[in-house]
Amino acid sequence: MATSRSSNVSTDKSDETAKKSSKKDINNKVELIIKNRKNANDVFDILEYLQADKEKDVVFAVNACNKLFSALLERGDLFVGRLPSEEEMLTGNHSAEEKYRMFMRHRYNSCKDSLLGLIRHEAFQVKESALVTMMKFVSVEGKFPLLAVDWEEHYNFPRELLKAVVERLLSDKEDMALLISRFQEFLEMEDVRYYVMGSICDNVVRVMERAKGAVLPVYQSNVFLLASSISMPSQEAELSNFLVKQAAKQEDWKAAKLKEHKRVFERMWLCVLKYKLPSSMYKKVLVILHDSILPHMSKPTLMIDFLTAAYEVGGAISLLALNGLFVLIHQHNLDYPDFYKKLYSLLEPSVFHVKYRARFFHLANLFLSSSHLPVYLVAAFAKRLSRLALTAPPAALLMVLPFICNLIRRHPACRVLIHRPSAAEEPCDDPYLMDVDDPAHCHALESSLWELQTLQTHYHPDVAKAAMAINKPLSEQEDDISELLELSAYELFERGLKQKENQAVPLEFEVATQLLQGSGGILGAHFSLE
Repeated sequence: MATSRSSNVSTDKSDETAKKSSKKDINNKVELIIKNRKNANDVFDILEYLQADKEKDVVFAVNACNKLFSALLERGDLFVGRLPSEEEMLTGNHSAEEKYRMFMRHRYNSCKDSLLGLIRHEAFQVKESALVTMMKFVSVEGKFPLLAVDWEEHYNFPRELLKAVVERLLSDKEDMALLISRFQEFLEMEDVRYYVMGSICDNVVRVMERAKGAVLPVYQSNVFLLASSISMPSQEAELSNFLVKQAAKQEDWKAAKLKEHKRVFERMWLCVLKYKLPSSMYKKVLVILHDSILPHMSKPTLMIDFLTAAYEVGGAISLLALNGLFVLIHQHNLDYPDFYKKLYSLLEPSVFHVKYRARFFHLANLFLSSSHLPVYLVAAFAKRLSRLALTAPPAALLMVLPFICNLIRRHPACRVLIHRPSAAEEPCDDPYLMDVDDPAHCHALESSLWELQTLQTHYHPDVAKAAMAINKPLSEQEDDISELLELSAYELFERGLKQKENQAVPLEFEVATQLLQGSGGILGAHFSLE
């Protein structure tokens, strides 16, 4: 055992020594190349380490490449312009200076190709190092361009290099959430954000057209993660943080204009939402749509096709689509002829149990707040909610009952639903048709809200009390349901525990008048003195 332990210790020491030697070797070669051009061939050894088996060696090599090529770029030791092939470099009539710069430019290109491959390495530390190094190259190339500068549109920003990085982040086989989260740091820079949005759009069109519209869950999830990580500025003055600062004409650069940011932001999301999405992604998009997407679009009405399609899906997706439709209807004059018919059809037993219940009833309350709605429509909503209330949980009932009373307050013509004498005299057939999804043909106005009277005998005292509201004339002041929208069963239980019962509760016991009572007492029964 002692021999085995000593051998393990020696192995650990040898591994540690190997790591130190490899790191020292890599760093020495970097210093030699930077100091003297005669050592240029040592760059092959550094690039070879990028393919090493050990994770630490790869990370050392990535950092070394960062240091080496950043220094060469800043010093002007890389060829600028259209790069001849290596065969042309050797056979052409070039000076020794030009050949050296061409040689190092080719090695730099090889390095970038290797780093792009490492962005999908199995080890996160390697991925992160490769990503950070590539973004460092984007920054340095922006300051010391290797290609002809396009002063009219993109200035000297290396957009093709950034586009290659985005392409690697948008993997169709691997979940890149962790690395995309790391990339968010760079998305805070205006120029990076601008060109990333354009790259996402180009990539989505190419990949989804190749897939012929088929759903690609992993790829589309990565696209959504990257696109939703983009936080748009709200004012032109906020565009001040750039990765690549322009020496001149900064104010004319598209990446420095809020209008251009909005234009490319809109194009990006229209590209992303143009194709069929995985069902889980519809929910993710709709949750952020009204807050994070529509306010930053130049023409929010372009989202109408996506929202109407989502609204027709049904279930929770339809509930979430209401937010976006609400924005378009109220702020952009969207005309949706069958909107209330669809809203009515969403009232199903499951609506009281979904995660987005509070949001749905908040929006439904807004949509039904207009005093210009036809009476038959309001009556249909009140009746359908009353019928659903018969099987709803107490937490939902405490919100729904005031909701129904508010509808009747807004539309006095609906009071006939709670003051119809024929309904109270004797049992009769209810003319209301629950299975009809068109509120105009469900005969709600011919019925009554007998369900609310039934709930007056509910087992939960708070529900019974809320249902009693229809026994008295309804006040003109509406009930505030904002605090009731988020009420949960747990909160209802906690509220019940905190309530103090003031009424005297009769208990079956005899008041003790002495320590040992007669034979009728509990002590006498067990400890008889006879």
